[in-house]
Amino acid sequence: MSVRKLKPITPGQRFRVVNGYDAITTDKPEKSLLVPNKRSGGRNSQGKMTMRYIGGGHKRKYRIIDFKRDKAGIPGEVASIQYDPNRTAFIALLNYQDGEKRYIIAQNGLQVGQNVVSGNEGVAPEIGNAMPLSEIPLGTIISCIELRPGQGAIMARSAGAFAQLMARDGKFATVKLPSGETRLILAGCMATIGVVSNSDHQLLVGGKAGRTRWLGRRPRTRPVVMNPVDHPMGGGEGKSSGGHPRSRNGIPAKGFRTRSKTKASNKYIVERRKK
Repeated sequence: MSVRKLKPITPGQRFRVVNGYDAITTDKPEKSLLVPNKRSGGRNSQGKMTMRYIGGGHKRKYRIIDFKRDKAGIPGEVASIQYDPNRTAFIALLNYQDGEKRYIIAQNGLQVGQNVVSGNEGVAPEIGNAMPLSEIPLGTIISCIELRPGQGAIMARSAGAFAQLMARDGKFATVKLPSGETRLILAGCMATIGVVSNSDHQLLVGGKAGRTRWLGRRPRTRPVVMNPVDHPMGGGEGKSSGGHPRSRNGIPAKGFRTRSKTKASNKYIVERRKK
């Protein structure tokens, strides 16, 4: 993993920091795992804008990712590590011994030619292998974690993300999540060993406004420069502060807790994330 600072031959490259893509081994995706990715531009079925600041951007095709890792006991060889325009992490193409091909989220250190396997019997806790939390040694760094057995990975999936298995007690395992939150997860949930790839993603710098447009994000208007009819922080003469930071519908920002006190899953949270 590395990043490169460009030699500025244009103004837009002056502060640009790009990914070195050392880990990428091919730029040709597997056609059988590509599906069309229709974009809404933030409009609903009536054509009305319901999400602001979305639209444009480069065309993409969606790569079908195996988040469930339910192909138990069958080794898959890593054929290539690829870029995925739909996520910050890199993805790995697996060729299984029965002839099937699948994409998975690539972990740091995953090499072409390496064999990975999922399941709960006889699976070693090595990088890229997926297994239930009940079978993973305590203290192991994990990622791509399920919240309900069979649901598929929904936590610690983005570039450089990881969690740590802290303890087990009965049917629950205690996991420290990337946010700093410690919570109980059913021990039957699957997780992948290792840290998610592309951990240098946070160091990248776009360098120019146009790159953000390529990603499908339109310019965002600051609330302070709006009128009072448009936002609670709008209005005033000149560069007035805008009042207390809050959302468009009046919910305070910066420290105000919006989580419901009666939410059913509160009992599984051992320690809240830090402010």
